[in-house]
Amino acid sequence: MATITQIKGGTDNCYIVSEGKSAILIDTSSGARVDQVIAECDKYEMKLIVLTHVHFDHAENAAKLSKRYNVPVAIHKLDEELFESFDKQPLKSYGLVGKIVLGLSLKVLRNTKVDKPENLIYVKEGDDLSAYGINAKIVELPGHTLGSIGVDVEQKHLFVGDELDNWVRPALGHLYYDFDAIKKSAQKIKGLGRRTIYYGHGKPTENFM
Repeated sequence: MATITQIKGGTDNCYIVSEGKSAILIDTSSGARVDQVIAECDKYEMKLIVLTHVHFDHAENAAKLSKRYNVPVAIHKLDEELFESFDKQPLKSYGLVGKIVLGLSLKVLRNTKVDKPENLIYVKEGDDLSAYGINAKIVELPGHTLGSIGVDVEQKHLFVGDELDNWVRPALGHLYYDFDAIKKSAQKIKGLGRRTIYYGHGKPTENFM
């Protein structure tokens, strides 16, 4: 049975999913928090890093952590272009919360270079992560970015990145590249049934969609 460790700080979350000493890291947080993330990861035998998408607050530490633990970094192929520039997939927002978050984020998103890991691998819908010691599968959840993905652990724990958020209360992700796609991804999450949802931003909740 997997154990979930939430690494909290600032406004973003990343997560360690462990089975005994073996573990994977889902998202890596921003550069300002790298020491905090390392302190938690050092407690385990890290096997893999999964990025739900390639924005700085989820991916900025990926290259450094990949080298430290000698593990691959898994992304969806469609997000690879974001290592070059955030503007490859510019974000829009809805609602007051979305406008505030986007306004605060845009300058940092555009000015923060996310280093591309050397040991990069590509994952897609249904890919099994059991080779890395965790009973989990990849779920494609496009919308926030073209290549946004989730991780479904033991059909109990679903990590959704920014497809949903919990800034104030659980909701459809307030920032998006493709609004139709993010709505479809939310319906896909609903269709998965009972899960604990782990957000990139906010506290975990039960599946509310």
